[in-house]
This record gives sequence, structure tokens and C-alpha cells, in this order.
Amino acid sequence: MKKALVIGHRGGIGAALAAALDTKGFAVTGLGRAEGFDLTQPDTIAASLGALDGPFDVVVMATGILAPPGGQPEKRLAAVTADGMAQVMAVNAIGPALVLGQVARLLPKASRAVVMVLSARVGSIGDNDLGGWHSYRASKAALNMILRGAAIEMVRSHPQAICVALHPGTVATPFTAGYAGRHPTVAPEVAAEHLLAVIDGLTPADTGSFRDWRGDVVAW
Repeated sequence: MKKALVIGHRGGIGAALAAALDTKGFAVTGLGRAEGFDLTQPDTIAASLGALDGPFDVVVMATGILAPPGGQPEKRLAAVTADGMAQVMAVNAIGPALVLGQVARLLPKASRAVVMVLSARVGSIGDNDLGGWHSYRASKAALNMILRGAAIEMVRSHPQAICVALHPGTVATPFTAGYAGRHPTVAPEVAAEHLLAVIDGLTPADTGSFRDWRGDVVAW
């Protein structure tokens, strides 16, 4: 039986991805706060990942925050605070970097494996025509760079591994409830189907790429 690890398995899209992988016949392991895993606490990352036995054929990181608790994405640079940006960076970039630094140990060396990290189109520098949301945009841009570096390192020891950043679209969850506006949204279950279809079509040549829910390449 194939195995999947879903980090953030209790969130809207994380739960949908875990359920979809289970339906596909994967044995799914979930990690989150209820399991003692906290992206802002490096010791819990090391302990949680260190306690797992792989190999996992699919690893999903479905984590992130738009703003610190009680805050909101900044509309202007003047609204950025050092503490607020640090909190967003800790969850969206630093924590995932620590995970990606350890995840290769949990992958098979002789067969295909996918590490899927949920990013966001607003993290694209080339696609930014509106400004605003500075901490969130910067954190996702940082995540994309970290993912790219992880892919380069991973292929040296795991030549069939695929490490990819994916934009899921605007998913109808509490995470986006106050910010979707006029953007069309999709249910988490639909987003999960789209994302799993994308990774099913990827090859090792696609590792280190940034794609949307259709599988199209997103500009860095």
C-alpha cells in the first residue's frame, strides 16, 4: 500500500487532500497541532518527523496563514510591522524550510515520490500587478525559493523525487472567507481533486516548478 503524509491535515484543504488520498488507497498519516507538531516550534518539527517511518510516496504541506491571529494582510507597506511579518514568515517560510530539510529521509530512493507544498499565486513576483498583502506575498515568494532549493538538493539522492509548489486557486474555507471577494471559489474537495490530478501528471523533469491547479506553470 502506498503511503502519504499530510502536514496540516485538519485544515480545510488539508483535510480534503487527506480524504482524497485515502479514497485513492493511500495509508494517510496526518501531522498538526493535535499531534504535537507546530511550524513555529523547531523542536516539535524535528521530534514529529523523527518519529515517522517512511517511505512516503506523497508528502503534502497544506499549511499557512494570511496574517497573524487577529490581524489582516497589509494594504500598504506603511502597515507592515516587524512582529507581524516575522509571524507570517515563521509559518509560511521558515517552518516549511525546516520540514523540507528533513523530508528526504522519508522518501523512497528507488521509486517515484512527490513532495507537494501549497503556495499561492500572490507569491509570484512576476505576476504581482496589484501590490499589497506584503507579508503574505513575501512569505510565499520565500517559500517558492526554498522549495526550488529543496528540489535541487533532493534530486542528488532521490532522482525520481518531484518537489513542487502548487497554487490551489481560491478555495472556499475559513482561511479565505474574508478575502475571496469577487474571486470565484471552489470547494476544498474540488481543489483537492485538481491538485492530485496535477501531481499525477508530473515527472521528475518537473521538479522544482511552480504550478497552478490546472498544472500550468506560474511565473516566479
